[in-house]
Amino acid sequence: MFSIAKDISMEELDDLLEELYKLKRIGIKLGLERIRKLLDKLGNPQNSYKIIHVGGTNGKGSVCRIISSILQEGGYTVGLFTSPHLIHLRERFVVNGEEIKDDELFDVLKVVLNAAKKMDEKPTFFEISTAIAFEFFRRREVDFAVIEVGMGGRYDATNVVSPIISIITNVAIDHSEYLGNNIEDIAKEKAGIIKDGTPVITSATGKALDVIDRIARKKHAELISGNGRWERRDFGLNGQRFVVHGIFRDYELETPLLGRFQGENITLAVLAIEKLQMMGVFLPDGCIERGVRNASNPGRMELVSTNPKILLDGAHNVGAIKALIESLEDFPYNDLILVLGILSDKDINGMIKEIAPLAKHIITTMPKSERACESEELVEIVKKHNPVCKVYSTKNVREAISKAKEISKPDDLICITGSLYTVGEARAILYHKDYSDEYE
Repeated sequence: MFSIAKDISMEELDDLLEELYKLKRIGIKLGLERIRKLLDKLGNPQNSYKIIHVGGTNGKGSVCRIISSILQEGGYTVGLFTSPHLIHLRERFVVNGEEIKDDELFDVLKVVLNAAKKMDEKPTFFEISTAIAFEFFRRREVDFAVIEVGMGGRYDATNVVSPIISIITNVAIDHSEYLGNNIEDIAKEKAGIIKDGTPVITSATGKALDVIDRIARKKHAELISGNGRWERRDFGLNGQRFVVHGIFRDYELETPLLGRFQGENITLAVLAIEKLQMMGVFLPDGCIERGVRNASNPGRMELVSTNPKILLDGAHNVGAIKALIESLEDFPYNDLILVLGILSDKDINGMIKEIAPLAKHIITTMPKSERACESEELVEIVKKHNPVCKVYSTKNVREAISKAKEISKPDDLICITGSLYTVGEARAILYHKDYSDEYE
């Protein structure tokens, strides 16, 4: 077992977090050389447990959380690494549903940063975060770690692992400046997480599926598709009911997660669990049903208030916006009030073109990120795609929420979307929590 620092002050932890957040200035630098050197200095903690590696464009977080929940129901100790966080960095590092404690974060962060200082080239913020997860999970002696890809796959920092199962949820246009401008190129990057002889599960379709299939065949990796394996039987504001046609049998599953697209995510998780069972992982009867029922994913189709009705959804690319639009059909409302905050490196025009025509009022805003698109710039794009809606520009998320509440009527729906950064700030404001990304 590893010793954990005790009686740390918040000032000491804040100093380390500030040091970590300064690395965001390095930006995104894809590649595996730095993370491999860093993990080598830590003794390669990622080799201490079984790993399920989850990539794809949308749905990764939900799939990760459902798999983690099911394995916990089976009595296993499960690490969960997802990104980005909504409110505090601690959210990225979870064991059996509990976030890393401040003293644990201090101790692991200090060790990882000290190791990074011995390197010629500084690791990025995400590389340090990935190393924290791997080291934390080793110290907590997890049986399984469910690891979400940060971006892409082939050169993502998480792609140093040797998983027992790889999952590629779906493939859509996103991060084009890093991954490519067409589905085939992006699919190739996503399929970079496929390992020799390791099963891969996907809900990709069309040209993306063709690419994934070709790479899986080349690596002698069994490919399992989740397409056509689920139906939605019932839905409401408190949850949904799906039937999933698994490898072994059919499952009738209830979930508090909202949105029709969750059927796809649940199916991928069920297929992964069944594949684990085929590998000899024991799970008592009912674990899948209970795990799906108990899984949650804050900030994704999350109804946080009923008076007024406020929905948070971190849709941050065109594919996710389309899924949000489909899901909005499940909500009874009179007028839609959109709060939009989008990062400047996204397909802003494509996102707004899809969702702006649905809204009666649109409030543009800026999350606390140096990548945030100017609120006034969003206004101009909104007017182009919905010239009849009322548009308001605000300086920050708090002001946007106040404006939305001010103009909303009892039967209206306020939907806050466009970025997980926007949703994270909104969630902190609505739940009266401190938002931790002031280090940016």
